[in-house]
Amino acid sequence: MSTQTLKIALAQLNLFVGDVDGNASRVVEVAREAAGRGADLVMCPELALAGYPPEDLLFHSGFRRQVQSALGRLCAETAGIDVLVGYPEYDGGRIYNSAALLRDGRVYANYRKQRLPNYKVFDEKRYFATGVVPTLVDVKGARVGLLVCEDVWEPEPAALAKASGAELLLVINASPFQLHKQRQREAILRARIAEVGLPVVYVNLVGGQDELVFDGNSFVMDVDGTVVQRLPAWAEALETVEFERRDGRLRPRPGRVEPEQGEEASVYSALVLGVRDYVRKHRFPGVVLGLSGGVDSALTLAIAVDALGAERVQAVMMPSRYTASLSLEEAAAQARDLGVKYSVIPIEGMFDATLAALRDEFAGRRPDTTEENIQSRCRGVLLMAISNKTGAMVLTTGNKSEMAVGYATLYGDMAGGFAPIKDCGKLLVYRLCAYRNGLTPGTPAIPQRVIDRPPSAELRPDQRDTDSLPPYEVLDPILEAFIEEDLSVDEICARGFERTTVVRVLELVKRNEYKRRQAPPGIRISGRAFGRDWRYPITSGYRLGGR
Repeated sequence: MSTQTLKIALAQLNLFVGDVDGNASRVVEVAREAAGRGADLVMCPELALAGYPPEDLLFHSGFRRQVQSALGRLCAETAGIDVLVGYPEYDGGRIYNSAALLRDGRVYANYRKQRLPNYKVFDEKRYFATGVVPTLVDVKGARVGLLVCEDVWEPEPAALAKASGAELLLVINASPFQLHKQRQREAILRARIAEVGLPVVYVNLVGGQDELVFDGNSFVMDVDGTVVQRLPAWAEALETVEFERRDGRLRPRPGRVEPEQGEEASVYSALVLGVRDYVRKHRFPGVVLGLSGGVDSALTLAIAVDALGAERVQAVMMPSRYTASLSLEEAAAQARDLGVKYSVIPIEGMFDATLAALRDEFAGRRPDTTEENIQSRCRGVLLMAISNKTGAMVLTTGNKSEMAVGYATLYGDMAGGFAPIKDCGKLLVYRLCAYRNGLTPGTPAIPQRVIDRPPSAELRPDQRDTDSLPPYEVLDPILEAFIEEDLSVDEICARGFERTTVVRVLELVKRNEYKRRQAPPGIRISGRAFGRDWRYPITSGYRLGGR
């Protein structure tokens, strides 16, 4: 090396899909700040100029021109420091997911991603061509190999970089969050390091984008697999790491290692950031939600307040003849304690008017779920009217257990713009409530009586969820086995569940696909969420209970 140390800045950024000029400005800003801290090179996330994932924007000719213009702007405005930035590279009729190293006003080196993920939420083969060669660049005498995200999940790209002479790997990423993802990332990097014997700098995106949320957690790993620096989760950060040559090898100097979060903390943080960014990036003035006195809406309200502040949240209680006094009391108490705007709009008049209008149509027919759904749809009408008038977005409050089996009403409680807990099963909802209350033990955000009461939709007298569904202690493990593990009926039954219950639950999942297709987007926190990585047919003759 020409000097004794190499100083690299890790720019963990929250970028905006499609805002190419704004993303470029953010890269310029952090590059100048990193240069002011004496960094030799600053690393920005995968596809930083476009935002991730840009999806079919990549095909638009205007988007292509903006990307090319922004790359030229970066070259001109980041003098004095090397900048490693992800961008979509257009080469004739092909597009590559590329990493450009900018130096002295030009693209000094360019790397094309070699492994394109095409599973779960990833669809990169729809858009990108595959890179085939390693890229090695000299940075202050250090031989640095460039990689992009999925490249480190398989052995060959890192091995090619090593074979071409790399002594340090720089990896830029847009790796979305799911439970235990950081543990998985670091295990994968340890495997690569064991194979190639090189230290790694791993920079990740942070922020929410539709269903996806990116947790940051960028890190530096030494040649023995030790994490010597880890950036905070869920927040932008710009930190530096220094490498020095010892015994002929590059070694990182230890920095601050942020602790890993537990399950509930990481999921709750994901939900808060996902709501905040969805509202912020869509420029909604705030949100409105129905507060029923139940645990799901109570948790959603707490998330909304933590994400946006109480002044941007409105809760609406819409009681009917079946609403319990406990629901009225605890909803009012929670709204008061959290400091949100609180409205009470009874639906009894709307419900009666609707039944009167349908009297002739319903003549001779017994009451059933139709009347229950009418109540839910009355509430949906009210919330959407408030949204239209104020500009506030409606948050729906359904959980994954309900979405799976269709225990929700189309155009009723499913009506809204965003579903924060859509990927949280009911048992996880209770764990998240306990976690959130533990943050402020003297003033719990979710009333304990709401947590302790038996769950009910309160759409008929003395209704309980267990009237229609197995207990959640049974339902949630069955759903997880089917949705996330793709297990058959026999395989799920082998875990100790009754066959009739398993078949009934899975048939409900199959039957209610049409509802989920019409549901609002929600934050993905599991290994398989309803939305972009769940693609079951609506019309299907497949017999789930068949042997």
